[in-house]
Amino acid sequence: MFIDIPEGKDPIGYVWGELVPGIGIAASGFSLSVYSHSTLGLREFEAARLRIAQINGCLFCLDWRTDRDGEKVEEEFAAAVEDWRTTPLFDERARLAAEYAERYALDHHNLDDEFWSRMREHYSQREIVELSMSIGSWLAFGRLNHVLGLDAVCVLPSHNAAS
Repeated sequence: MFIDIPEGKDPIGYVWGELVPGIGIAASGFSLSVYSHSTLGLREFEAARLRIAQINGCLFCLDWRTDRDGEKVEEEFAAAVEDWRTTPLFDERARLAAEYAERYALDHHNLDDEFWSRMREHYSQREIVELSMSIGSWLAFGRLNHVLGLDAVCVLPSHNAAS
């Protein structure tokens, strides 16, 4: 980790909440709102989120699975995201979500008319904006956590309970 965390402080809570409260608390609110206000289906949500996690290399994000009313994607879903072009586990919406996440992160200058035509066939304008904001949040904050080394010291609540 590249930020000094005072003894006894939670790294995420300290960096996001105490170190830069004017920015971190607002960023945290945006990050959390992506989960609490999403209208996207769980599979397309997770396809995009996990593709960004894979690109960012954020350990915490790679380990995380979004829970919607006790439902999570199946165990093999993360591996399928890596093979989003060919996996039989994805419908067209999940496939497009993974593609959009990858192109948003790695090749956003080449989101062409053909791509947008396919997106509009399967997503409403509202869903496209929501997915865009979600991808932006995951890209920025997952990358921030990885670059600063926070992802290596964060522990999922489920892992905390197990120890």
